[in-house]
Amino acid sequence: MYSRKIDVKFLDGKDLKPCPVKWLDSFSMRSFTNDQIFDDTLPVADGCMEIGARVPVDRLKEAMEDWFRRKSYLPQGAALVLTEGK
Repeated sequence: MYSRKIDVKFLDGKDLKPCPVKWLDSFSMRSFTNDQIFDDTLPVADGCMEIGARVPVDRLKEAMEDWFRRKSYLPQGAALVLTEGK
């Protein structure tokens, strides 16, 4: 089910930092989106998620940025950087 590994970091100024697992866990709770596509996300550790094959990374990034900004996790001017591992 979780066949892909994703590094989830945020760029704050010049520093690239791993997203805390608390943020990732908060996002993975489906109650905020009611979107089944994100059921296939599993936070593993700071900056690391496993996702299913049907989860589009670009859509995941947009949804995570939106959620993190609404929760005031993501600092003003910061951006997420998602990288699919091998």
